[in-house]
Order: sequence, then C-alpha cells, then structure tokens
Amino acid sequence: MNRARIYMDWNATAPVLDAARAACLYALDLTGNPSSVHKEGRAIRALIENSRRDVAALVGAAPASVIFTSGATEAANLVLTPDFRMGRTPLGVSHLYVSAVEHPALRDGGRFGADRVTKIPVLTSGVVDLAALETILGAHDKASGLAMVAIMVANNETGIVQPVALAAEIVRRHGGILVADAVQAAGRMPLSIEDLGADFLILSSHKLGGPKGAGALIARGEVMMPAPLLRGGGQEKGHRSGTENVMAIAGFAAAARAAAVNLPDRMDRITGLRDQLEARMRDAAADVIIHGDAVERLGNTTFFTLPGLKPETGQIAFDLDGVALSAGAACSSGKLGQSHVLTAMGFDPEQGGLRISIGVSTTQDDIERCAEVFAKVAGRRKAASVAA
Repeated sequence: MNRARIYMDWNATAPVLDAARAACLYALDLTGNPSSVHKEGRAIRALIENSRRDVAALVGAAPASVIFTSGATEAANLVLTPDFRMGRTPLGVSHLYVSAVEHPALRDGGRFGADRVTKIPVLTSGVVDLAALETILGAHDKASGLAMVAIMVANNETGIVQPVALAAEIVRRHGGILVADAVQAAGRMPLSIEDLGADFLILSSHKLGGPKGAGALIARGEVMMPAPLLRGGGQEKGHRSGTENVMAIAGFAAAARAAAVNLPDRMDRITGLRDQLEARMRDAAADVIIHGDAVERLGNTTFFTLPGLKPETGQIAFDLDGVALSAGAACSSGKLGQSHVLTAMGFDPEQGGLRISIGVSTTQDDIERCAEVFAKVAGRRKAASVAA
C-alpha cells in the first residue's frame, strides 16, 4: 500500500489555510471596483482597508503604512530604488548595501545598477558581519546621496535569524535607510517594525498560508516613500497603481490574523518537532552537517548537507519516498544550483544542501516518517561508497 506523502517544504510555500481560502471565496462573491464610490465599490474598499489593518497588526505597523503588492518580489523592487521622496522633496539614495545571503529578489539590487550594489559579508556562522557593515557605511560617500541597507530577518535557506535591530543602530548612525525582508520570519517569530528599527519591511502572503500573488511593503512612517514602480490609476495612495487583487488581499489578511494567534506556543511545538528530527538525523548519520545550528534559527527550518550526496540526488530520493523537501530556495521552476548562502558562509558550495521546513500541520508521525527516509537515504549513500 502506498503511504501518503508528507509536505516538508513550508519555506517555499505554506499550505493554504482554511480561513484564507474562505476569505478568498468571500471576496470573489463581491461585485464592484474598490475605486468606485457606489455601495458595491465601498464594500470592496472596506474589505481592503480592514485587510490592511490586519496585515499591519502582524508586524506592529500603522495600517496607512501598508502598500499591497503582487508579492515580495514586487515589494523588493518597489523599495530598492535610488529614487525616494521625503514628502514632496526628492531624496536621493546613491548606493545599496545588501547582505550576501539575501534572497535574489533583494541581492540582485532591484532598481539599482550593478555598479551601485555592494555585498555585505557574513560570518562563517551565517550571521551578517556587523563590523564589516560599520566599516562599509563609514566609507560611504554621503555627498553622493544616502546609503540603503537590505538585511533579511531570517534566511530562507538556513533559517538563521539576523541581528536586524543591531544593524539598524549602525544604519541610523550613518544616516541610512534599512530595508528588512521579513518574508520567512512573519508568523514564525514575533515581529515589530519598531523594535527591529527597520524603515521598511517586506511580507509575502503565501509563506503565511495565504494565497500566492499578494505581498506588502510596510513603512515605519508615511513621510519617506520610494518612487512608484507601477504607474497608472494611482491606487494605494499612488504608490502602486493597478486595480487591487481583492481576493488575494483578503486571503493574505486572513493568514496574517491566523499567524498572530498563539504564536509562541505554536512555534514551541514546531521547534520541538524540528529538534527531534535533527536528533534522529544525527543518530542516523554522524557526519551530517546542519547549517546554522550554533546560532539562532527559525524553529521550523533545517538546512543540512550529507557529505558525498548531491542535493539533486537527495531531493529525488526523498521525493520518491514520499517526502517533499527542497534543495535550497525554490526561486525558479526546477532550478538546482550552488547555494549562494553556503558560498557566503565559506562552505564548499559543490556539496550543496537540502532544506526541510515544517509548519503548523506537521505531525509527530510526519517527523518519524521523514527521519526514516533520511536514514534510508544516508544508508544508501554509505552502501554506494562501500561498493565503489
């Protein structure tokens, strides 16, 4: 009898929550354009504004500071620009400094030219090098414009939590702007834009259990804003034109509401499951390398290397045994390659890694099954080595 498949790839996308699905269906049944002034339009507008409030609440922000986008990638490209305004006054940003382990949506620099993007190194632990950040910003030419710094709250591959609040102090000291990618962190650890000290946060709906196709750029205030990426009808207070994707926004808000409920208890349970799995992995393969295990990580993420096992081979082996996991980030369809995160950490990128990421519906049985498959894959690796 075939055993049911188990899903261990929540960092790529979380299963859609029942509440998010219901919110999407409710929104689909509403007729009207949110920019229309008649009753139907006002009902849609009210739904969007209530959703804005719910998404803002997840990160302790003001609802008016939330700009809805089609996802985190659009939000990143909106905010990563040399063209800012402080109220009506142009505000030039001359250079982007981005950590070497950022998601490609930020690491590639958005609307900055390649010659205006500098990588901030990380330590071998995977944590951003704050001393290097201090030195880099100290050398920034302030006469040419402001410095922008982009550092993720938690890494999508390793789950490593970055010292964003400490980085914010450095950025403020040098008069710069800080953008924090909170895509993986939202709903998996407490978040406050004020406590982080970030000027902007980036969120994604589908990482929370909402629908794909919705995200947000959230500002700490409304005075300093980037020039629009999309121009047209002036929706989102002129920051993002285009008729709003009401269905996706409603589902996003429902997922944000759910993410805020019992967050500490939920993550304690998930972290406990993750720790059990890692203990079983070490029992089965003493040489397994779990990246970032010496520093703070998201409680749902395990990024590991089995020496001698190619990531693509491992991913296929797990998949054939009914376990869905990933070989690093799921950024483009079917793409497997060297991990820039492992490269930045000084690890041999040729060995690569596999990522297990779990969530609220992961069970003890799922952990047991995944551990069994891991032991089988590790055993095959040893058998192949002996045969050779």
